[in-house]
Amino acid sequence: MQKDQRNVVGQDSTAVLVVGAGPTGLTMAVSLARSGIPFRVIDAEPGPRPGSRGKGVQPRSLEIFEDLGIASRVIANGQLAMPMNSTGPDGRVVHGGAIPESLRDRPDIPYAASLITPEWRVEEALRLRLEELGGRVEFGTELVSLSQDDDGVKAEIVSGGVTSTITSRWLVGADGGHSVTRKQIGATFVGETREDVRVTIADLPVTGLSREAWETWRHPEGLLSLSPLPSTDLFQYIASLAPGAEPRLDLPGLQATLERRTGRSDIRLHEPVWTSVWRANVRLVEHYRVGNVFLAGDAAHIHSPAGGQGMNTGVQDGYNLAWKLAAVVGNNAPVELLDTYESERRPVAMHVLAQSNARLAETIKTNGLPVKRDASTIELDVGYRGSELASDDRNDQSSLRAGDRAPDATGLTTTGGRRRLFDLIGGGLFTLLSFGPTTLAGLSIPGLRILHVVPEPQREGEIADDGRNLVRSYEAAQNTLVVIRPDGYIGLISDAGDSDTVSRYLLGFASGDVQPGASQSPVRLPDLQRI
Repeated sequence: MQKDQRNVVGQDSTAVLVVGAGPTGLTMAVSLARSGIPFRVIDAEPGPRPGSRGKGVQPRSLEIFEDLGIASRVIANGQLAMPMNSTGPDGRVVHGGAIPESLRDRPDIPYAASLITPEWRVEEALRLRLEELGGRVEFGTELVSLSQDDDGVKAEIVSGGVTSTITSRWLVGADGGHSVTRKQIGATFVGETREDVRVTIADLPVTGLSREAWETWRHPEGLLSLSPLPSTDLFQYIASLAPGAEPRLDLPGLQATLERRTGRSDIRLHEPVWTSVWRANVRLVEHYRVGNVFLAGDAAHIHSPAGGQGMNTGVQDGYNLAWKLAAVVGNNAPVELLDTYESERRPVAMHVLAQSNARLAETIKTNGLPVKRDASTIELDVGYRGSELASDDRNDQSSLRAGDRAPDATGLTTTGGRRRLFDLIGGGLFTLLSFGPTTLAGLSIPGLRILHVVPEPQREGEIADDGRNLVRSYEAAQNTLVVIRPDGYIGLISDAGDSDTVSRYLLGFASGDVQPGASQSPVRLPDLQRI
């Protein structure tokens, strides 16, 4: 069909076009905005999406949100370590949700428990932060088609019935499981949809039930749970569906299922404000990048919500890709840096899919017994060992290696007072921690922060490790140098204090005209080798 040319209003351009304004796309947008990178973020929906959807925010995501300036906002609208009660057919209750002893009171972990909050609250906090940084979401703007060449992407969009074209150097498809972006670039979404594993979901008011805990009932007919949604007067209702059963999303149907599975008539449901049917969909895209187009979040991977990993994995996708795009667009870093997005994030998604599948199988087997929490369930063990961007001179017995999440440390003293390490790093910058005499003060690279560990800080950039939490967290030797990436992962560790290697590493992310001295020249990413 020929287009109505009267509706074509011309072209616009930007460095990065983000398609989709869920948690993944918004994390991308906020990260780009604070780095000063030109971008636009569009979403086909007419406005913010309703529904609790993915309601679990993992500690690693909270660390990211702290760096982006929204952690306090998100936490204020949620509940950490919500108690979980699972009632069996015999009436016995199994309790869960407590913080594991292994994660309590650790200086390297600021958040040791998951946060329960409706997903729309996370999106709200990210949009507010985006607005504070001068950005906005263009709702009601649908991606229709795209084409690309070596110079960038042309995206045809429709907004208010008017067709136009956005030209961008890069495009990020964060537009969900039914991604138009993925279909436009012909990316294969490998996996399966299991019609035998389905649940009904609803957000609704409930009376006759305490809001102090997430309640689950295990019944021969199937699982049913009611979880309070903090900062609202609603609960999230979830009930498994038997194979072939017709879902009933009306209030009488939801109430009847509740009474059958709980054996209680004193709990009363009220008219739902949002309902949905979820099917077990397990898929992973073959490639995260095709030319100038990237896929992130549910557009790249979808899986069981068991363990609460989906939204959180998407947030980390956006956080990983954003700093790399900022380095390429803003710092003229080598374009090969963008290839590491897929090589780092796709293995993580494969692991999450396997993990969530195992948890789903366990949930079906036990009919919903609480899962014990550890570092793997809260995404603190996600890392990139073996990445092209990870170099160190440590042996295999070291518990902290390049590619790992950079641990926090409390009890630090600066010229401005007492601080945690996480107060001093991030912000879209690389951080160099120097535990010895080497400061690399002559190294001038845009976006580099240097922190020198000293007995007593006298000037900005010096920190005292009074409780030696920093030394213990980083297993630091007398001359150790550590490079922390903008996304909070360790890029390089040199216990030998090899300043030349650190310089070459950092210059790999900068433009070719930045030099630490006459004898040095920047290296390109394919040349980076383990120390």
